Amino acid sequence: MNVSGVPEPNIEYAPKHYICRRAAGELVLDGRVDKPFWAAANWTNDFVDIEGDLKPKPSKQTRVKMLWDDDYFYFAAELMEDQIWATLTERDSVIFYDNDFEIFIDPDGDTHNYYEFEINALNTVWDLLLVKPYRDGGPPVNGWDISGLQTAVHIDGELNKPGALNRKWSIEVAMPWKSLRECAAESRPPAKGEFWRVNFSRVEWRAEVQDGEFRKVINPDTGKSYPEDNWVWSPMGLINMHYPELWGYVVFEEGDAADSFELPPDERIKWELRKLYYRERNYFASRGAFTKEASLLMNDNENWSISPTIETTRSLFQISAPSTDGKAVYCIREDGKLWKE
Repeated sequence: MNVSGVPEPNIEYAPKHYICRRAAGELVLDGRVDKPFWAAANWTNDFVDIEGDLKPKPSKQTRVKMLWDDDYFYFAAELMEDQIWATLTERDSVIFYDNDFEIFIDPDGDTHNYYEFEINALNTVWDLLLVKPYRDGGPPVNGWDISGLQTAVHIDGELNKPGALNRKWSIEVAMPWKSLRECAAESRPPAKGEFWRVNFSRVEWRAEVQDGEFRKVINPDTGKSYPEDNWVWSPMGLINMHYPELWGYVVFEEGDAADSFELPPDERIKWELRKLYYRERNYFASRGAFTKEASLLMNDNENWSISPTIETTRSLFQISAPSTDGKAVYCIREDGKLWKE
């Protein structure tokens, strides 16, 4: 078996959180995010670089609002932009070849069976289901669509018009629970007080005007366009969105619920198991075998709350640790699947 290594994110575990309130009234989508429907929703923090504090803050502001009701999970995004352009018009194109906005959703937080959604300024979308992250060998299911999806884009300026007075583009998205519940715990929408793991990304390419059009700037040393910027809500600590364990916590609430959120202690246990998963995979990649010795994976200068049990075979491993209350056990295995027994 060829077990690849897994880069360990260079970040402290502190995902963002958002209190998602129940929507009042019906959303008529036009891409504008300044209407009464969104008044009750707070903006997220401004997006940061995907690597977090390792890189400078983005040069252009991005922020998001969320609401929910019995039928939909609603998103509003505002992207400040002086170069508003897009080229892709066919659904399920690789939308991030344009500047885009992306939504990632892992309903049950096990890092398997999660959703990715991308949209450009032409309101062209790419929606897909990931069986597993790419690091774990998971194939993307491009044929999967969000049934009943509604989207709209508003351009504050002019699309594909260099020289126009451009200020921003904004997006509204309504995703039906009847589609999103497919990968959710118990195949149902969230209940009040529960959270799903969610993150957002904005892809921004360096562009210039050539022959009256916006075009990506070419690096003369490579003959290719410069790498894109990746700006996100909850930073990842590496240039890879497909680490669902680092996405933010979206808590579904009603009424006047407080905006505060305290990370449940079991989430810290899950994160420590995840770090051991990274290191067990990397141990195999360098030595050709897994180890049962937790001490070889846990540095003495780190603060650990778990005393893990590790079971291995020639090509498999399972690492487990009890929950905070001792009434259950959390487990993680070599393909990154994490579950509770």
